Amino acid sequence: MTNPTYGPVATTARHAKRGARGLRIGSALVALTCVVPMLAVVLAAVTGGTDTFEHLAYTVLGRYAGTTLALVFLSAVGAAALGVGAATLVTLTRFPGVRLFEIALILPLAFPAYVLAYAYTFLFDHPGIVQSTLRDITGWGPRDYWFPEVQSLGGAAAMMVLVLYPYVYLLTRAAFLQQSAAAYLAARMLGTGAAQAFFRVSLPMARPAIAAGVLLVVMETIADYGTVSYFGVQTLATGIYTSWFLLADRGGAAQLALCLLAFALILAVLERHQRGDAQYHHAGKAAIDMVRADLRGAAAAGAVVLCAVPVLLGFVLPVIVLIDMGLGSEQDLFSHRYQGFIRNSITLAGTAALVTTSAAIIIGYYRRTSTTQLAKSATYAARLGYAVPGGVIAVGLLVPFAAFDNALDGFMRAQFGMSTGLLVTGSIWLLVTAYMVRFLAAALGAYEGGQSSIHTNMDAAARSLGQTPLGALRRVHLPILTPSLLTALLIVFVDTMKELPATLIMRPFNFDTLAVQAHRLASDERLEGAAVPSLVIVAVGLLPVILICRQIGRRRH
Repeated sequence: MTNPTYGPVATTARHAKRGARGLRIGSALVALTCVVPMLAVVLAAVTGGTDTFEHLAYTVLGRYAGTTLALVFLSAVGAAALGVGAATLVTLTRFPGVRLFEIALILPLAFPAYVLAYAYTFLFDHPGIVQSTLRDITGWGPRDYWFPEVQSLGGAAAMMVLVLYPYVYLLTRAAFLQQSAAAYLAARMLGTGAAQAFFRVSLPMARPAIAAGVLLVVMETIADYGTVSYFGVQTLATGIYTSWFLLADRGGAAQLALCLLAFALILAVLERHQRGDAQYHHAGKAAIDMVRADLRGAAAAGAVVLCAVPVLLGFVLPVIVLIDMGLGSEQDLFSHRYQGFIRNSITLAGTAALVTTSAAIIIGYYRRTSTTQLAKSATYAARLGYAVPGGVIAVGLLVPFAAFDNALDGFMRAQFGMSTGLLVTGSIWLLVTAYMVRFLAAALGAYEGGQSSIHTNMDAAARSLGQTPLGALRRVHLPILTPSLLTALLIVFVDTMKELPATLIMRPFNFDTLAVQAHRLASDERLEGAAVPSLVIVAVGLLPVILICRQIGRRRH
């Protein structure tokens, strides 16, 4: 009689157990990696002594916090007004060019805010084209007129609004398209005017999407370093970099990072609470498409202007200015030096995209196949990184690994008379880890969006055919999820190309990227030169925008 222990069913069961154990361990390691920077920042801030914090509190902390809050408020309000207004016009009305604006309004998303800052400084600063032309025409001197200062808190907020409003626009537009007109029509039948019905019914139903878009704007604003540092706006993000590098005060940097971390985590908790409480459902089984209002005359012209202004200011004009700046510079994009910048950028972005997407697959699939507390906690930890600025993650990783490098180097010197140097902190792998922590939530969102379309019956069918969970992932899930995985890879690739604070703090010696080169040239007031690497970053940033545009084109009503 054959021992069933050695049969194919038992073999499959053993493979399934090993696969489940591998997923569990992998998810735990990814989650631990995401949590380590936050814990390290807290530990370094607490053990850094109170003298540093007291000095910060009496000198710069209030100014940093106040400026950060003011920048967040201005950016959030501006992006909300622009994004909701644009989404309302292109979704609920008809006017000349509405289909074109439906796509074009996404284009500013390709710009990092700091690149937009370089373009508008070149255009509007005192020696720039606009003011020089004004002085030539009028004969005025520098003190004979007033002109808005672009390098200011208001200028930084304007840059944020122009590049970040597409987050609010995309989510609000999707919310309006998914709404059924039943509630709106019921309000109209009860004698409510069109505008009143929109503000009382349609807009409140889209509130969760609007809040999610505004939260993304806030997260990106507090994480920004390039724009505020170039404009001389002192925020918590610039304070971290100044304390770490210019003042060599690691404790002060960690304590500023803890303040920024606390702010980011409060926002993440608020978003989770808001998303959990604010839920809207369509009454009835049939969804009725929203009826678009036809705009004519002055109303149509006003709609065209309102939609054209953010596209012109956020994409068309900056591209023209950057091309003009680049043509007048002495930067050679095809030189050996620039080829090195491009190679380094692509190496980092490609490696980070592969590592981050692989981590998203591990976390996402483990969450699908397990209902344990570990699976839920790992998913939450993976999403936490997007709420944390790159500078905070950089400090959180450098503190423990720098201590490890120093301890290892001291041990090797004492025992073997040799130095290991910066074994971990001097490699690109720690920087790739920072990118993974920062952008894992974006990759996980793209993966889970595709995974939700795979019915659980397909998993059951795969298991009935003898597939282990890992076998079902490899042979069923991954082939179906190819478009979602490519989207995740592309998003992380482009976000890594644009990331500046983590790259500035953690890059290995003499390992510069396009973003670092653009920042260095702009800091040296060589804006024409900064335009060349900036244009390459924008060109790469257009890739996910084109992908989004294609998806919107397929879903048009």
